[in-house]
Amino acid sequence: MIRDAATTIIGAGAVGCAVAYHLARDGWRDVQVVDARDVAEATTAQAAGLVGQVRSTVERTRLAMASVRLFSRLEAETGYPPDWRQTGSIRIALTDERVAEFRRMATIAESAGLETAFLTPEELRDRFPLIDTGTVRAALWCPTDGYLQPHSLTTAYSRAARDLGVTFHPRVTVTGLSVRAGAIDGLRTDAGDVHTELVVDAAGPWAAAIAAMAGAELPIVPVRHEYFVSTPVAGWSAGLPVLRIPDLRLYVRAEGSAVLCGGWEAAAVSRDPRSIVRADAMPVDPDWDVLARFASDLASVVASADGVRPSAVFRGWPAFAPDGRFVVGPVPGIRGFVMAAACNAHGVSGSAGLAEHVLESMGPDPSPYVRSLSPARFMAQPVDWEQAQTRARSVYENYYAVTP
Repeated sequence: MIRDAATTIIGAGAVGCAVAYHLARDGWRDVQVVDARDVAEATTAQAAGLVGQVRSTVERTRLAMASVRLFSRLEAETGYPPDWRQTGSIRIALTDERVAEFRRMATIAESAGLETAFLTPEELRDRFPLIDTGTVRAALWCPTDGYLQPHSLTTAYSRAARDLGVTFHPRVTVTGLSVRAGAIDGLRTDAGDVHTELVVDAAGPWAAAIAAMAGAELPIVPVRHEYFVSTPVAGWSAGLPVLRIPDLRLYVRAEGSAVLCGGWEAAAVSRDPRSIVRADAMPVDPDWDVLARFASDLASVVASADGVRPSAVFRGWPAFAPDGRFVVGPVPGIRGFVMAAACNAHGVSGSAGLAEHVLESMGPDPSPYVRSLSPARFMAQPVDWEQAQTRARSVYENYYAVTP
């Protein structure tokens, strides 16, 4: 049964459970997590689980590295496995412009202390024998990348948090937030009203709806994302590296002997945050034209993928900010209300680093980077919701655009 608690986290996905674990590990007591569903049941359950550390900025690279460090030691630290496979990853360039971008990214990785290397055609074939190297201009290898099972990771976080005293309340829908004298005072739920002094909004695509309950307008926009898992394909196995082919907007990994293939749509679909309520299940139908295009584009580089047939389709509404940055930290003017949202499709892979940012944002001296993620940047003037959706879709559509 939901109870009074000093701290309440709304959202039991990868980010909410990571925040719960990090708070408890850092000595916070009297923490609870509430969710209208169960642990890892909503957006997290639809994630592909890829974990890549090569990024276009040092700060984002270091955040991803922090997550990998935790994934690598989480089972030893907690006793609960995240099913982490450190297979390495390969980024494939098909154009000269992409080669130049990869060189910039390799320089950023070196600055952050992340190991990368450019592979020769022979090395590429050794690591990924199925690939057609004839069209490849460059292949950037990161040996410490990999993938995990999102449900396993989130379950590990939640079980470890429980061991440290955090309580979880699934199937409890938040219907309102009580704010008195500019501070969080409690929650209204379908299981009763409770007192709480600090709320962390980690509600994923429902984050804007939760923020609105506290009187905060934050343009956190759900954008559709989908991928498929094929029937078994000869030559594919769990130990193959993750592939990213940004010139084709694709990411690929093995799922056992099957192919997991997804990508970033050129014409994104979003939901208006104002139309969403916390109890909304937000279903999304597969777009078979988009999925077929992913499959045909993959076959142009990986011959064994020709004719792959989807066995299962995964899709959801990861939340994006109009500027492509996370929304993390205390909300100005509402004491005790903290955001951990707008993960921009990095909720699983970036969960550990994001949780560290949440803790830092509530400390006495957050870094300039963490301060730059504050929701304050959206609160100087009223939100233009149409523009916010357009820009959030653009962030999604240009996820693999060549960065200068």
